[in-house]
Parts: sequence; C-alpha cells; structure tokens
Amino acid sequence: MQEELENNNPEIQDVSDELYERFSIVIDKGQEPLRIDKFLANRIEGATRNKLQQAINHDMVLVNGKAVRPNYKVKPGDSIIIYSDMSPEETDVVPEKIDLNIAYEDNDLLLINKPAGMVVHPGSGNYSGTLLNGVAYYLQQQNPSISEEVLPRFGLVHRIDKNTSGLLILAKTDKAMRHLAKQFFDHTINRKYVALVWGDVEKDEGTIIAHVGRHLRFRKLFEAYPEGDHGKEAITHYRVLERFGYVTLVECILETGRTHQIRVHMKHIGHPLFNDDFYGGDKIVKGTVYSKYKQFVENCFQVCRRQALHAKTLGFVHPSTGENMFFDTALPEDMAEVIEKWRKYTEATGNR
Repeated sequence: MQEELENNNPEIQDVSDELYERFSIVIDKGQEPLRIDKFLANRIEGATRNKLQQAINHDMVLVNGKAVRPNYKVKPGDSIIIYSDMSPEETDVVPEKIDLNIAYEDNDLLLINKPAGMVVHPGSGNYSGTLLNGVAYYLQQQNPSISEEVLPRFGLVHRIDKNTSGLLILAKTDKAMRHLAKQFFDHTINRKYVALVWGDVEKDEGTIIAHVGRHLRFRKLFEAYPEGDHGKEAITHYRVLERFGYVTLVECILETGRTHQIRVHMKHIGHPLFNDDFYGGDKIVKGTVYSKYKQFVENCFQVCRRQALHAKTLGFVHPSTGENMFFDTALPEDMAEVIEKWRKYTEATGNR
C-alpha cells in the first residue's frame, strides 16, 4: 500500500523554529477502514497517539478540508492535512513566576520581547527558568483552568534561539493558536531580524537558498546543504543596513523558519554572525590581527557576549479581527552598544 506523504521527517523538531509543520497524506485505494489516530501513528515517524489525539481535538487535522474526531475511520481517497508538532513528547511545563517583557497583549495573543540568554521552552538540561515556564504562570494567574491539555505548550507556535533576542508571539486561546500556526506554515508571517556579521558583504541585498539540517557529524550544529541532499528547504533574504569595513549590519527576512537558519546561512556565504560561538564568529574573522585591533574586537566581544542577532519586527493577521498587526522593537543595549563601537572605530580609522 502506498501513500503520498510530505514532510515525513524524523527530525522535524531539529530543523524548524516553526513548531507546527504540515503533513499531507492521500489515502491509497487499498486502505481498509481504520481509526485516524491509529492510522497516522503508523504513518508519521516520531508521532504518538497522545499528540495525534491532541491535534485532532484541536481541529489541527483536516480530512477532505474538514475537522474530524479521533474515532473517524479513514477510507480510500481521503485527503488528510495535519498541522501539528509530531516531535517526541517534551518535558511538562511547570509554572514559575518570571518577569516577562510584554510588548503587546489582548484576549487572543501575547507578544513578548525575549532577552538574550533565556531559553524558550523546557527541554534537556533546561527544565526551569524558561520563557514558557513564565508564560504558564502568567496565563494561569489570568485563568487557572488553562493547562497544556487545554492550550498545548501554552500557545507557543514558534521559537528563537536562547542567545537571540527579540519578538516572540504566543496564542492565548485554542482558536488563536490554530490560526497563528497556519500562518507560520504558510509563510505569511512577516519577520525581520537585524544581525551584525563578519566581513564586508559584497552585495547590497540578496537571497540565500540552501537546505538547513543537522551537521552529519556534530549533532548540536546545523549545516547548509545547497544541493538539497539533507535537511529542509530554507530561504533567507538579506539587505545591508550599514557597512563598517570588517563587519556589516544586515537585515534578514525569513521565508522559512529553520533552527539556526540565519546563523547557518550567513556562515554559508562567508559571513558568520559576530561573536557566534557555534559557527566561528567568536574569533577575528576579518581584519589584520595586530594588538590594538585585537583588543578592540575583544572589547566588543565583552560588550555583546552572544551572537549579534535580534528578532526586530513581527507582522501577522490577527486571529479574531483579521487586522494586519505589525510590531517593531528597538535593538537591545548590548547590540546597540557594539554597533556604535564599530561605527566610531570605522570613522576614526577610515576603514569603510
């Protein structure tokens, strides 16, 4: 028996910051009637009956364009679309009182300006102190009945790296979560990042197209695969904002949302992010290594102690009103300071 199955990848969680992927299945003529949750558990690697039932109960599974219940029995010719996270079960979120920098809030959603250094959700080695621990506490103060069963992951539909700062959106209702998750999958979310990268980027603007997936040897790292032989499709558009000779300030627009996408793509074209210790940006990449310049760069590393990347803007369609929403944040203090240091350095040395 054959089915058409898109995105059947056992490493979905590994290669996407967008937590909800879309699976598409067309049932073959030889399929006997079978409960949809059992059928999908057999077909999607990494899926569990529990996760599938949650997805079905939250109307994230559509059969022939309509939501179904877990006891629905699939039949030949059915077209199934699943919007869900089929990664392995994660650590339960324990509510904790944590200060959150809330940029916007209404009855449907919560927009948070995440500081660098904060992990987004609990996982191996980070069971507490995450942004989601704080969100769980915050939402339960408003409505004690909210749980992960009612609102999976307390409405988290995407994430950004621990040492990346910037805007993150969470849903406060089941309806809003479904609506936002589908916008992320359809790539209609407007996201712009600002990054300081090594080197003088040759073109004023450009597009990087290369699959992003886990490094074949070092599993904590990700790699660009321009031939598309590993990983998943990834597209980044960039535009130069300001040049400082040895480093360049760029704006990046994500068309897809793979883990470490900007960091991997910029390294791929020879411009790793400034002070990115995963991808080689935490040493002098451009410029002659002489004492004064070396000291200047090391001072910059001390000012911005993480990859210089900030999720600056976020635009989306409001899940209830249909209004186009757009939010913009100022650069955090560490990035603003290190950019100003480079600006003054290039003015003093004439190195542009």
